[in-house]
Amino acid sequence: MSGPDGSALVVNGRAHPIDGVPSHERLLDTLRGRLDLKGTKEGCRTGNCGACTVLVDGRSALSCLVLTHEVGDEPVTTIEGIAADPNGRRVQQAFLEEGALQCGYCTPGFVVALTGLLSESPGATAEELLTDLQGNLCRCTGYAAIVRAVRTLRAEGP
Repeated sequence: MSGPDGSALVVNGRAHPIDGVPSHERLLDTLRGRLDLKGTKEGCRTGNCGACTVLVDGRSALSCLVLTHEVGDEPVTTIEGIAADPNGRRVQQAFLEEGALQCGYCTPGFVVALTGLLSESPGATAEELLTDLQGNLCRCTGYAAIVRAVRTLRAEGP
């Protein structure tokens, strides 16, 4: 499915026409406003909190800093589609087991970012993963459960 000019955005395996999307529209706004994918959260809109993290062609990206038209034909994965990724399922399970959720607002960004990191660097240590997650902020925990979830993932291997 694509627009009259052939432009489409592939999100979670489904094509969506983007021919009516303004050239200045952020991917975050397209996902939440046009595609009704509310799992990707709007936090700071400046790239400082990680709540809007999605995967673009398997790599973590801050959707508040990416224009929809910049994505091109690279597939986008949001929290709603993360369970289709084996690493995504592992991350979700580790977060569940370790109770790594408080209010849940930051959780999608952490889960998606960690899924991308595991795909990009399957042999990364827990400490390396935690260092790479420093751009994801949580305003209501002491991060202890998130740290436990990352350590659980590393204990079970790549």
